[in-house]
Amino acid sequence: MTRFTIASFNVKNLIGPEREFYRFQSYTPEEYAWKADWLADQLLTLNADIVGFQEIFDEAPLRQVIAETDRRGAEANAASIPDPSKRYHRKAVFQKLAYGSYAEAELAFAPNLNDTGDPGERRPGLAVLSRLGFADDPEVIQDLDQPLDIPMACLGEEEDAGFYTLRRLSRPILKVRVPVGDQVITVFNCHLKSKLGEYIKPQGAPYPPETVLTAYDAAGRAMGSLRAALRRMGEAWVLRRAVLDELEQGRPVMVLGDFNDGEPAVSSEIIAGEMPFTNYAWMLRHDARHPGDCYSAEEDKQIREDVDRVRLRSAEKMFLKRSLRDVVYTTAFGGVHESADQIYMSRHFDRSWPGSIGEMQYYSVFNDHLTDGSHPEAPYNKPASDHAQIMAHMELRG
Repeated sequence: MTRFTIASFNVKNLIGPEREFYRFQSYTPEEYAWKADWLADQLLTLNADIVGFQEIFDEAPLRQVIAETDRRGAEANAASIPDPSKRYHRKAVFQKLAYGSYAEAELAFAPNLNDTGDPGERRPGLAVLSRLGFADDPEVIQDLDQPLDIPMACLGEEEDAGFYTLRRLSRPILKVRVPVGDQVITVFNCHLKSKLGEYIKPQGAPYPPETVLTAYDAAGRAMGSLRAALRRMGEAWVLRRAVLDELEQGRPVMVLGDFNDGEPAVSSEIIAGEMPFTNYAWMLRHDARHPGDCYSAEEDKQIREDVDRVRLRSAEKMFLKRSLRDVVYTTAFGGVHESADQIYMSRHFDRSWPGSIGEMQYYSVFNDHLTDGSHPEAPYNKPASDHAQIMAHMELRG
């Protein structure tokens, strides 16, 4: 058996001190020291073999956090792992305490093409850290070679229903292929467009009119939310297409990151794919000639296989089915608790599929630090992450 862990970690705006990332937002040296200290502790607690990071503005601060994590890990090992000469050195409990260094790990960083570097107008990228290295050069998806044109279906007497075009993603998608045991697993790290409204600044205007809250424009702000949702859905489809490219080659796939939507959301469903019906034999055929013209039993079996073959499984949902827990959340704001961070995996890791190569043994959610952001006095609001960290404990057969 080969065991490994894979985690998603939205670090919330990792950038060096006294560097303005968003308008009038920066860390004092003391705040940055607090944040770096907290991040190193969280990464030490995770101790994951593969980590997908989101909201990384610059690579150097992340490398500093990783180095500090290793330093603390070495100290923890020295204190917790018994000397080999002692009779109890074989006890399994100490194996669980051991920290695995990232000294030989590989780090892939994907800067955001929308990041101009101008103070106050920065845009974050992504990174993947792997103790197991990479089988190929990492790939970044952000500028689309072929623009994504989404035509709208005509209704009634419409002749031209219009379309939505996406030429660049708001943030990159980072694709890496990781060797694990005898397998190579394709891992996608993503951070889809947030739910924050997307407003357009008129030519010559200092700011979009929808941002003037003293002249509240409810319809305009709703349109901003619509734009954000369209972009998030389009980015989800781009990710889905990349996932399908791997699945069609028979490759095991894992997708992780900040989806900015929960597992039941349409954008998440786009990434994961459809859930097959238990039976298509009752369904009217697409080319039906009479009311009883349904799919055959053979066609039912083929359809269910075609749908299931390219469907991803939610680690969170698999965990909830196997545990006594009934809720998991990775974000908390304004009294709303939801899971915006996800780990999905292909059926190669579904133990109910006869051809599976392994399975998830456990799913960890590190959310004790989360506080409701509506309370300004909450101590963690600025330097700590506003997301939980999630980790899947995987086991490969063979």
